[in-house]
Amino acid sequence: MKKYFIILILIAVLAGGIFLPRNFGLEKQVVFRAEKGEGSKEIASNLQKDGLVWWGPFFNFYVLISGTAHKLQAGGYFLSPSMNIPQIAGKLSSGDIAKAKITIPEGFTSEQIVQTLSRTVLDSIESRTVLDLFREYEGYLFPDTYEINYGANEAEIIKMMTDNFDKKTADLKITPEIVIAASILEKEVKTKEEKALVSGVLWKRLKVGMPLQVDAAMWTYEHYGLPEKPISNPGLESILAALYPKDSSYWYYLSKPSGETIFTKTLDEHNIAKAKYLK
Repeated sequence: MKKYFIILILIAVLAGGIFLPRNFGLEKQVVFRAEKGEGSKEIASNLQKDGLVWWGPFFNFYVLISGTAHKLQAGGYFLSPSMNIPQIAGKLSSGDIAKAKITIPEGFTSEQIVQTLSRTVLDSIESRTVLDLFREYEGYLFPDTYEINYGANEAEIIKMMTDNFDKKTADLKITPEIVIAASILEKEVKTKEEKALVSGVLWKRLKVGMPLQVDAAMWTYEHYGLPEKPISNPGLESILAALYPKDSSYWYYLSKPSGETIFTKTLDEHNIAKAKYLK
């Protein structure tokens, strides 16, 4: 009789460990990551370390007897201590990977993009090579709102953003020079109309060998021509402005502290405008 009683106690403990949540009252979700190559034993141990299950072996036992051990998928998942083991196992075997909605504004540099990602989905920000890799694609990391998997690596994110660039510009005749010019326009002026006018000024200057001298790219004060690489990641409006500049009689422009752009035709007019607006 005592033997059966002990067995019943063990069964109750096992059932409680499996079907009772670690913490009923703590519904706050955390991102749990199951890494590639991890088996159910390693996942179970990590679940225990993160305070998501009572005891790791309970989880490992359940997934083995339920036949879900081989269905567990790598990735980041939203889990809570208020979930029991069958619920957690179901989540990890569903492929319902946690995603973050992240907006990358027009004109962000690769460094700003990496900083934004490091606060959310990108783990390896400490590696200098991560930033260097993003810099290789400066200008082509299309600004947009993305749904990115937690735990996605830098290569996957870069591909997502560059594929978006290709999609958005598929019908346009894009050259490296267009992207560089667009990246300057994105930083120099705000409105669609001003971008088209400034684009016309810059292309005219390039045509006659006149220095660009744009504040957004100080390199252009010391050298002729466009910088070798984009200085930011432009949006479609700036790309279109670089492709389709607006002709005008203007050769100079400056931005007032208010953000308004003042266009002038001669150097004398430009200097007068500087004295008036940039005191």
